[in-house]
Amino acid sequence: MKIAPQQRIYVCFFLFAVSLGALLSRMPDLQVALGVDKSELGLTLIGSAIGALISLTLSSPLIARLGARTTAFITVLGTSALLSLVPWIGAAPFVFCLFFAEGLLAGALEINLNVEIDRIEAQLGRGVMNRAHGFWSLGFFVTALVSSVVRQAGISMQLHLAATFVAVLVIGIWAIAGMRDAPARITLDEGKAPPIALPTWGLMPLCVIGIAAFLVEGAGIDWSAIYMRDVFSVEPFIGGLGLTFFTFCMALARLFVDPLVDRFGARAVATMLLVLSAIGICAVWGAPHAYVALAGFALMGAGCSAVYPLAVSAAAQRTDRAAYLNVAALGQMTFVVFFLAPPLLGLIAEHAGIRTSYLACLPLIIYALFSVKALATRRAAGGGSVATVRSVNG
Repeated sequence: MKIAPQQRIYVCFFLFAVSLGALLSRMPDLQVALGVDKSELGLTLIGSAIGALISLTLSSPLIARLGARTTAFITVLGTSALLSLVPWIGAAPFVFCLFFAEGLLAGALEINLNVEIDRIEAQLGRGVMNRAHGFWSLGFFVTALVSSVVRQAGISMQLHLAATFVAVLVIGIWAIAGMRDAPARITLDEGKAPPIALPTWGLMPLCVIGIAAFLVEGAGIDWSAIYMRDVFSVEPFIGGLGLTFFTFCMALARLFVDPLVDRFGARAVATMLLVLSAIGICAVWGAPHAYVALAGFALMGAGCSAVYPLAVSAAAQRTDRAAYLNVAALGQMTFVVFFLAPPLLGLIAEHAGIRTSYLACLPLIIYALFSVKALATRRAAGGGSVATVRSVNG
């Protein structure tokens, strides 16, 4: 079956989210299996952050050499295989090592898929970046919905994640086998690319925006099930609805926001979404009943939905150096926060309460609102290419 190039990237985003989401939906079970408290669980998960940071810093030249298809095979299927092994390991230090290896692959996956979808977007002459990330969110929504039923039925983590890996393996091989590298964007700097991707000063406002979005995403995805269990003592199915609502609203917004970005510009859309995130966080923090918390998770999901993809598009469209270097540098400062959120919020939850851990996200969202001027106001007239976000000198 022939599918369009961007649709193959959609599938890769979806499969990665399914693999990761299946494990994250079992966080309460993993905590019990490892016999650790919230802060210790968070420190175990930090292995992914360390691995991703190393990969985002050093893997760009290797990705450019391997190409999109080979890198996708290694990273999409590799992350799913490693995550499926977590339930079989009963000691937190060994789980940390497994997460470290998974983080190495996840960082490379982040660079590869975002650069490739940006190149495809340039070929198409229309926005598809948000839709691609929408399939990441759709993957989380699907696995959250399935996982709520699976946990309620008492199915073990081992069987759950093993079945997830088999599905990812079959679909992934089919989708990635037909992938072809899209032509790279033209840059003004044709010199030899540096081996290490580091953020530039011109990239820093985009990093702040991305960090805020990923902190909210990490808070919603990683801790929603534990929040619902500890604060409201609900059954597993109801507890899983926090993650389900979060991912559903995130997916819905990402899948349909591109026309709004084309019409109103990235800056206006990002501002609106960040405000929604702040409202959602306040609702979760002060929720007197479970349904208020669920509404807050829904607002958080919609609010952080397209903020990071908008930052990625802006970084990839900069002409000061190769797109994969800018995307990698942005990923260092943002994607790692997705993995750092569990230990940071876990420490706060353990010592100040899980409600307070959500409120800790609010200052960074406010700071991001002052950084949205780094985004373009709207697409350039003519519809094809996107207006340059910042000048080459930042």
